[in-house]
Amino acid sequence: MIHNGIIQNTITELTHNHAAKYPYIPLHRQHIPSLPLINEIVASIKEVIFPGYSGVSAIEENALILHTGEHIYKVFNLLKHQILQTLLFEQRLNEANAEIRDKADEISCAFLERLPHIKAMLSTDVKAMFNSDPAAKSYSEVIFSYPSISALLNYRIAHELSLLNVPILPRIITELAHSTTGIDIHPGATIGSYFSIDHGTGVVIGQTTIIGNHVTLYQGVTLGAKSFTVDDEGHPQDVPRHPIIEDHVTIYSNSSILGRITIGHDTIIGGNIWLTHSVPPYSRILQTKAVMLNFTDGAGI
Repeated sequence: MIHNGIIQNTITELTHNHAAKYPYIPLHRQHIPSLPLINEIVASIKEVIFPGYSGVSAIEENALILHTGEHIYKVFNLLKHQILQTLLFEQRLNEANAEIRDKADEISCAFLERLPHIKAMLSTDVKAMFNSDPAAKSYSEVIFSYPSISALLNYRIAHELSLLNVPILPRIITELAHSTTGIDIHPGATIGSYFSIDHGTGVVIGQTTIIGNHVTLYQGVTLGAKSFTVDDEGHPQDVPRHPIIEDHVTIYSNSSILGRITIGHDTIIGGNIWLTHSVPPYSRILQTKAVMLNFTDGAGI
């Protein structure tokens, strides 16, 4: 029958290397991280940092140590396996030797030691968001329902893993938050304490961005690269190319701050601004006033 021939031709097209027609994507045979298990890791870390906020059940004070210990052991066991998977993936290996297994254990232990720091930083983020939003009625409401806290939880986990040179896993963790919140934070970005994202949808923070303390962003803000350099073969080079935002800066909605520029401390940048040059501290960057025109008889711009 005709459709059998079409099916066979399609199978042939999809399973053969047509390098002359398309870039070649090799068959993936190595280990790969598990998205469901990574979600479990993040959920357990959230239970450690914000106990009782999963919505499953309340946590009594006398059960806090037991609750925390249970999740810490779960995080360690799941995380070391996922780190092992990513190390094998990066090195294109099918089997783990003792050295790689030991490295996965060491990285997992080093990450656990950073959990108090992650909790401290997220606590300042919750306070910053509560203080900057009159609609927020309590810290609990911010933790439980604000998408920016979910995005920052994933980012701060991923950032610490990135500092420990874990491949792939940090990016997966931030992209999981990106897909559910619309907030895109690269795990390589450096973000200080008391960081607040209001609304959040469409916020983009690039890999080499540096953000100080007490910074507030509104929806649609992009901290991105203006351009990038390439090597002799035309491949983009991983060099600093995103903005430096100093302390006590507020950037309003839909503004794009591009390139390796510095926004001085205590600066306010209004909405819908396109900025590609550095500005000194205490600056006020605002749009010119809108031009109002009258149109008649269906005339338009």
